[in-house]
Amino acid sequence: MAWPPTLDALKDDLGSEYKQGSDRADSQLERCLDAAVRFVQRVRPSFDYDGDPLSDLPAPTPDLELGTIRLAGRWYIRRRSPDALIAMGELGSARVPSFDADIDRLLGIGRFRGAVFA
Repeated sequence: MAWPPTLDALKDDLGSEYKQGSDRADSQLERCLDAAVRFVQRVRPSFDYDGDPLSDLPAPTPDLELGTIRLAGRWYIRRRSPDALIAMGELGSARVPSFDADIDRLLGIGRFRGAVFA
């Protein structure tokens, strides 16, 4: 897998409405993807993100790449609910949780982070 994930990979993961050649949201998607890549590199420093052949660190794994793409997609979609609420018409409103357990599991963060010994 190539690091960092590409905008096309993000658009592909988000679905057909983003793949149809519409580039009106590209700058916002790219900003979310760049932030997700930097976030993952900061919280998971135990990978060789630069592809250095002399590094002893492993290359980013496919689950790390997918988790980064999904995190960027979540941030992009969540921008429409800054107060963490979404309107559901006649059903009222619902709270959007601040984390996604599947993304946390893919990235190995949050409650899915391994034990840390000081």
